[in-house]
Amino acid sequence: MERLQQIMLINGFMVILFSMLAGFMLMFSLLGGMEVWPGHILSIPVYGSSEGWIRAHSGGAMNGLLVVAVGLALPKITLSLRLLKLTGYGFIYVAWSFTIFYWFGNAAGNRALTYGDNPLGPADIFGVIGFLPALPAVVVVVVMLGLAIKGLWSTNR
Repeated sequence: MERLQQIMLINGFMVILFSMLAGFMLMFSLLGGMEVWPGHILSIPVYGSSEGWIRAHSGGAMNGLLVVAVGLALPKITLSLRLLKLTGYGFIYVAWSFTIFYWFGNAAGNRALTYGDNPLGPADIFGVIGFLPALPAVVVVVVMLGLAIKGLWSTNR
């Protein structure tokens, strides 16, 4: 279990790191670059929208924290070793797939919410890359949360 916890914590903190990098992208998007001297902005062009970077920054941090929280809670979750590993790696998959969704969705014409064109814009390769891993993740996260709750409920009986 310690090895699984370590893997979860490393991945959770790495996802949070990517969310902090999205925070830089947000700053560059809002300012058009980075202030290098008071009143002097070094132009740094970024793709996507400020709103997309807000989602990547805050959503990524929350997903990383979810993996860290579940990793720290592992000793309290009473499941078979197989289900415990499934839960741990499932949460890791969810966090990374949503990170990919945020970053590629911000570059996608359709925000990576569908394979094809949608009311937000046309489909492109960025949308497909963002959508593919995130589609199963929306189901996986519900199942993993259910398993964690089941394991915690069993502990309290």
